Amino acid sequence: MVAEIPVQDKPQTEGQATPVGKGEAAVVWRGGMQFEGIAPSGHRLMLDSAPEVGGADAGLRPMELVLLALAGCTAMDVISILRKKRQDVTGFEVRVRSERAQEHPKVYTHIALEYIVRGRNISPEAVARAITLSEEKYCSVHAMLRPSVPIEYSFRIEEDGG
Repeated sequence: MVAEIPVQDKPQTEGQATPVGKGEAAVVWRGGMQFEGIAPSGHRLMLDSAPEVGGADAGLRPMELVLLALAGCTAMDVISILRKKRQDVTGFEVRVRSERAQEHPKVYTHIALEYIVRGRNISPEAVARAITLSEEKYCSVHAMLRPSVPIEYSFRIEEDGG
């Protein structure tokens, strides 16, 4: 049996509480194609779609969040490992390029991560090892995506002369 969920005719307003318990997340309609996402941690963000599909371009797209989740997950792993290896990192970013299927569902068909590490006397071996550990052991987002989409990576090191 499927429980019936009442459909709202009007969006919830900012003042209305949406209880989110431990391990729960929610999206709350704010009108149009806008939804406020509430994470189990209590952090919030806005989601929206492009104007050509009825949105106002006032928030992140759900598929963009997938890319950001992957980049954020692996970035946290890699910077943590590089710090433990006592690498003198002064700047770090992960850039993501992706391709999507043309037909629905428009899933990612390829993802490429580029790690850019800035610092002094950074060891290429340490960077490669940190990325491998993230990819193979620590990054849960990568582990979830890996069975369904090819993910490749590259890195470059930029010497910080300062």
